[in-house]
Amino acid sequence: MKQFNLNAVRTCHYPDNNLWYDLCDQYGIYVVAEANIESHGMGYGEETLAKREDYRKAHMERNQRNVQRSFNHPSIIFWSLGNEAGYGANFEAAYDWIKAEDPSRAVQYEQAGKTGKTDIYCPMYYGYDGCKKYSEDDSMTKPLIQCEYAHAMGNSQGGFKEYWDLVRKYSKFQGGFIWDFVDQSVRWTGKNGKMIYAYGGDFNRFDASDGNFCDNGLISPDRVPNLHMYEVGRIYQDIWTTPADLKNGEINVFNEYFFRDLSAYYMEWEVLKGGKVIRTGRVDNLNVAPQQTAKIKLDLGKTCQCTEWLLNVSYKLKNREGLLSAGHVVAKDQLTLNPYQAPSMELKNCEQSNIEMTAPQVQDNDWNYLIVSGDAFRVEINKHNGYLTKYEVNGRDMIKDGEALKPNFWRAPVDNDYGANLQRKYIAWKNPEIKLTSFKQRTENNQVIVESAYDMPGVSAKLNLVYVINNAGAVKVTQKLTADKNAKVSNMFRFGLQMPMPRSFETVEYYGRGPVENYIDRNHCADLGIYRQSVAEQFYPYIRPQENGTKTDIRWWKMLDQSGNGIKIVAAAPFSASALHYTIESLDEGWSKEQGHSQEVDEADLTNLCIDKVQAGLGCEDSWGRIARPEYQVPYADYEFTFIMMPVKNEVGVE
Repeated sequence: MKQFNLNAVRTCHYPDNNLWYDLCDQYGIYVVAEANIESHGMGYGEETLAKREDYRKAHMERNQRNVQRSFNHPSIIFWSLGNEAGYGANFEAAYDWIKAEDPSRAVQYEQAGKTGKTDIYCPMYYGYDGCKKYSEDDSMTKPLIQCEYAHAMGNSQGGFKEYWDLVRKYSKFQGGFIWDFVDQSVRWTGKNGKMIYAYGGDFNRFDASDGNFCDNGLISPDRVPNLHMYEVGRIYQDIWTTPADLKNGEINVFNEYFFRDLSAYYMEWEVLKGGKVIRTGRVDNLNVAPQQTAKIKLDLGKTCQCTEWLLNVSYKLKNREGLLSAGHVVAKDQLTLNPYQAPSMELKNCEQSNIEMTAPQVQDNDWNYLIVSGDAFRVEINKHNGYLTKYEVNGRDMIKDGEALKPNFWRAPVDNDYGANLQRKYIAWKNPEIKLTSFKQRTENNQVIVESAYDMPGVSAKLNLVYVINNAGAVKVTQKLTADKNAKVSNMFRFGLQMPMPRSFETVEYYGRGPVENYIDRNHCADLGIYRQSVAEQFYPYIRPQENGTKTDIRWWKMLDQSGNGIKIVAAAPFSASALHYTIESLDEGWSKEQGHSQEVDEADLTNLCIDKVQAGLGCEDSWGRIARPEYQVPYADYEFTFIMMPVKNEVGVE
């Protein structure tokens, strides 16, 4: 928790072991101490136990004991009357008793709402608009601190930054308590004999359960941070860097702490050119008072307009503080010195001196395939479906035998998708009919151009695929979707293509956001840089199988075999991609959740490469209906995606 900048805990929904409060006292965690009351199942209205006289003593005693046992712990800042138990005279009496017993602390209760006996307005899963409206309503004077928010179930926490944009904008909105800390599964033996994390429904056929709704944690059952924890840590940091006058090396450093200056930290910075670090520096003395901004000048050196230049800034502890070691990174930011410009998508032929340029050869007499070849490559396109089915370079197949580069609009639904029934609402895009209506080829400017046109009747759309192949075996791919403006069709999960490759392509190297997985609405923790990883490392075993492993804002992406040979992909704009030893189908449980576990899914004998113009966000408002914010959805509309796929071979570069 300290490593990821969490500073407060709500002890839902009962008092904890005394040792916990001792640890919070010692290491500095604010605590909302909650009484052992929840009667959710009895109802919230007139039937609530909070209004029954025969339960008055139970409500009172549990709150009294909570206060009396923990009164002397300085970490406790609020008392909580309970959780999800309706509202009535019993809670009002408990509130009055606590305020008389301990006037020094605030008392909160979610069911008291805006006007009941609570010092904090503490709703749960309050949406962005509700938070904004409350914060701007001058008649509402109580602080807004959500008792539960940002439901961290499975691959989630998309849109978390947008909550904190509001917190940082409105002083009345003072944060919230993420639900929740840890995935509450236990180790169990799965169907294939492997260890799984079991949840409700795994133990026998008879127990009532809520499935994997016990798995909403920022960390795994074995206390390994889930990947969305990194986003929380970045957004919760308390030191922020913004541009001042970057041409002259000046940055602004804002100290968001309320009670400490920045003398305990030092700054390290590095300048990146095209994703590679070329200069570094350090600032030992940070003279920035609490809630103040200071301007700092760095000797960044010269930059140019030839490529993207970035500035990475990190803040580290000078000395050990409690559980955190010296050198621990408490905050970091990435600033743009010179913005990225996508490469031209003009595909040129490769010219060699004293050698006449020749166009790729076209063999059109095969019934099934259009064959395009050059000195060191062979491309085959299926005449009956228009898909690229073979891409061979220097004797190496880039596409797994029997597979193809195909349009893709689907992902294995994440828990938030299932909660909103998107696996059903978006079903038209899962395996849509893509009916080839036209297949043409021509040679132009010593390049081969192949055009496939399609009808997609299930989604009232037209699709076009265009391949341009040069004399070196590079392939420019353009996928274009034309929507029917009068049709009512659901959103899609993504717009892109997938290409199953031989499993021997085990290395990913890319210039984009990393090193951890990231998505369009959860990528603020992932800095731009050049990363080299294995395909095996891309997969993250969420408790239940689902979409994972995607990277965003990619400038270029390589798939390499053990010899360093493979393909490189660049696009007309930053794109997203993933490469897994799993198919989308194997991670997709279908119409409903089916007691799945990541460890029970067998790896496929392939490397499944997904290349996307865009993939929908993950969302975090809740896991039972709300989806990603509108700007992170992929609505039914016209789309066009162009990228170039080119062969690469192992080279030792000299700079």
